[in-house]
Amino acid sequence: MTAIAIGAGKEARRTALILAASQAIIGSAAPIAISMGALAGQYLLGPDKSLATAPITGFNIGVALGALPAAAIIRGIGQRGGFMTGTIVTALGGLIATLALYQGSFWLFAFGLLTIGIGGAFVQQFRFAAADNAPPEFKARAISFVLAGGIVTAILGPQIVIFTRELLAPVMFAGSFVSILPLAAVGAVILSFLRLPAKASGKVEIAEGDARPLAEIVTQPRFVAALFCAVGSYALMSFVMTGAPLAMVGCGLSEDDATLGISWHVMAMFAPSFFTGSLIHRFGAERIVATGLILLIGCAIVALSGLALWQFWTSLILLGLGWNFGFIGATAMVAASYRTSEKGKVQGFHDFVLFGSVACASLMSGMVYNAWGWEMLNWMIFPVTVLCFVALGALKLTGLRKADARSLRRFT
Repeated sequence: MTAIAIGAGKEARRTALILAASQAIIGSAAPIAISMGALAGQYLLGPDKSLATAPITGFNIGVALGALPAAAIIRGIGQRGGFMTGTIVTALGGLIATLALYQGSFWLFAFGLLTIGIGGAFVQQFRFAAADNAPPEFKARAISFVLAGGIVTAILGPQIVIFTRELLAPVMFAGSFVSILPLAAVGAVILSFLRLPAKASGKVEIAEGDARPLAEIVTQPRFVAALFCAVGSYALMSFVMTGAPLAMVGCGLSEDDATLGISWHVMAMFAPSFFTGSLIHRFGAERIVATGLILLIGCAIVALSGLALWQFWTSLILLGLGWNFGFIGATAMVAASYRTSEKGKVQGFHDFVLFGSVACASLMSGMVYNAWGWEMLNWMIFPVTVLCFVALGALKLTGLRKADARSLRRFT
């Protein structure tokens, strides 16, 4: 291994470390919004609670709407400046949500969470930034490394909620959302240590080939299957997780029980990230995605078996594990489907479609829960996972046909 390669590996690890640390801090805004969004929405609404999950939908819509602009800003002013811009947006969202709670305005609160979601769109680019600045053999590990920062998020976010929910009483939940402001400030300080890519990197992109049209890239069988599985894994996770706090409180469990359930869930989402990249490197992304889908099915089976606290928490843990394997595996598949010169538009398109679907899932969660209950939320896991398996099977068949065609050409 040359000195240049060793240096590139060290720099990739340093970048991943900084992004993981920032993910741990600024990423805590997401579990605060998710664990308190529906409960605060329910608190602000009148007798009809069917729109209680709309603020969480606002959060997910924000991530979707922010995907393309975030990618463009990062491409225009660089990763460090772009990501620090995202922390400002996140802080603004926390401020709006806090003011909305003081005014008792449901729709302003939803707009605040939408703004937090736009800031979250920049955080979603962390994993791509880690992969883009890593050598090929370290890409999957770099993605996992960054997402491993979510372990701190899993602890920090819910604990902030528990200790600040009544901090600004009698205005419930306001303390949790005002705490997003210092989180954003600390995240910005950490991101300030990022090193900008060398100016020569643009020449490398050109040398790797001209960028293909977006339509050509996103119609590749591998990209289609990857996006399908990413959407399926993430949307199911959002669909079930969004309704879980409402279901737990509705079954007589406490708000702290619901918050700790989300904490276990988020920890399960990110804890496997220490070794998910290595598993992808060893077994292939498609097998890891399939494992994630099986874990999601396990989540549904446990959730449908009863309404005790351990069943809620166990199902949420399996939901988090299934998301980790399914989403990281699908992200690795996406990262292998484009050239360096194409990364901006492909990543933006990917996240726009992904989080648009997740937003729809979170809105439907509240409606389905109010109409048919917790059980129906979990029954929906089965048809979606089956469709994801069909997408993986179709990709496998496409690969086999291409291999057969190459073999025929060699013998003719």
